[in-house]
Amino acid sequence: MRQDTLRPVVLHPGRLERTSLQDEMRQLLNQFVQGDATDGSSVVTSQWTPRVDIREERDRFVILADLPGIDPADVEVWMDKGVLSLKGERKPAVGETQERDPGSNEVRFSRIERSVGRFHRRFTLPDSADPDGITAVGHNGVLEIGIPKRPETTPRRIQVGTAGADTRQ
Repeated sequence: MRQDTLRPVVLHPGRLERTSLQDEMRQLLNQFVQGDATDGSSVVTSQWTPRVDIREERDRFVILADLPGIDPADVEVWMDKGVLSLKGERKPAVGETQERDPGSNEVRFSRIERSVGRFHRRFTLPDSADPDGITAVGHNGVLEIGIPKRPETTPRRIQVGTAGADTRQ
């Protein structure tokens, strides 16, 4: 039995626009600690990358994406030319901004570790995936995307004819 796997789309990520040097340093440190996120499944416009688990079951592939604090109805999932895309945005908490006005009444944070902003992940589906049956359900901050497999086909022998011979019989 042939085993297929989902693969992230390979892109050449450029420099992401940052609102501050602190954001850039935080991302570099996170990549070092959590592993390199340059597998290509994040589009250059992403401000953060949700963590995903991908597993293969007997009859389907499953992608589990950690999206705490995001309403599943606000997440876009679509399929185009063999590529599954996942897109959305985590908004800042009430009063959380990058630039703080000392005279304002906004909430003061002593630490901000959660990522906010837009994200976009893309995954190339294997040939055995059935794009017409894809489902997506969000629950408790986890989006589960189910991708059914097509039934396995058996090889078919094709008769090879010779030039000038009629192979229509």
